Amino acid sequence: MHNIFFHFFRCSSVSFIPIFAATKKERQIMRTVQFREAICEAMSEEMRQDPSIYLMGEEVAEYNGAYKASKGMLDEFGEKRVIDTPISELGFSGIGVGSTMTGNRPIIEFMTFNFALVGIDQIINNAAKIRQMSGGQFPCPIVFRGPTASAGQLGATHSQAFESWYANCPGLKVVVPSNPYDAKGLLKAAIRDDDPVIFMESEQMYGDKGEVPEGEYVLPIGVAEVKRVGSDVTIVSFGKIVKEAFKAADALEKEGISCEIIDLRTIRPLDVNTIFESVKKTNRLVILEESWPFGNISTEITYQVQNQIFDYLDAPIQKINTADTPAPYSPVLLEEWLPNSNDVIKAVKKVL
Repeated sequence: MHNIFFHFFRCSSVSFIPIFAATKKERQIMRTVQFREAICEAMSEEMRQDPSIYLMGEEVAEYNGAYKASKGMLDEFGEKRVIDTPISELGFSGIGVGSTMTGNRPIIEFMTFNFALVGIDQIINNAAKIRQMSGGQFPCPIVFRGPTASAGQLGATHSQAFESWYANCPGLKVVVPSNPYDAKGLLKAAIRDDDPVIFMESEQMYGDKGEVPEGEYVLPIGVAEVKRVGSDVTIVSFGKIVKEAFKAADALEKEGISCEIIDLRTIRPLDVNTIFESVKKTNRLVILEESWPFGNISTEITYQVQNQIFDYLDAPIQKINTADTPAPYSPVLLEEWLPNSNDVIKAVKKVL
């Protein structure tokens, strides 16, 4: 019954998803929590239920996490399940992958996914391939989580978005939530998943507040959500940059332009059906993504839409990305480099 329900949820019409979400939230007692607290709650709740789950990474224990996303977890679960590591992403990523083969379900925290490049061999060549190379004998239930993309004046080597890199690799699931509610529900699903999941957050979202139920809930991986219903143009985005889409939609509404906003939530598997149903209604598509413009998620969405529902388009698809350069350090240049709500407004007016 559980699987039948999720199949129905995944295949339902666009209007069903936000209605379901609202109805479910209304049934539960809601409280306001920070994004970092939602992450901590998800990990802690799952660790209480399953002793095979542990958290490992730099400063996750004694320091309560670089962004305080594991606050209090060392005191509750002890040093054997909340483990501080040396600065060695390749080493502790490999330990995590290896431990899945002995029945564990590790959560590996990267202080930033920029540092995950040091351990990417373990992620791509081992975690993503173990199930296939072992003929199905070894699943790899591991979550790699931490912040992605830019976070202010952190320079070129600390401001990169790698969603499309990991989504390019079969065997990995890639999740990028934009708010505390989605973050908690999706992280619980990621921890329970028998495949490796790349769970990408943002340093600039850890302090964001949102409503989260007191009770148990899990959100299915691979299901996008219509966050705002509209009729004139579809805007697709994910992660923290979704905020710019909402700013643009608010401004455009004053001019009589109605924007529908889809939050992908999951990059791989990609919920193209929700996008298709929206574009069939609005006939116009703008994609907002905080990444370099070449070979990214918006490129794939553009291909899927023009290949599957080309006849529904009344204008060429517009995609909005960062400038095609390394991230600058100067705040003035950084503001020009990053996509913003004004870029969205211009793109919407262009397709109209």
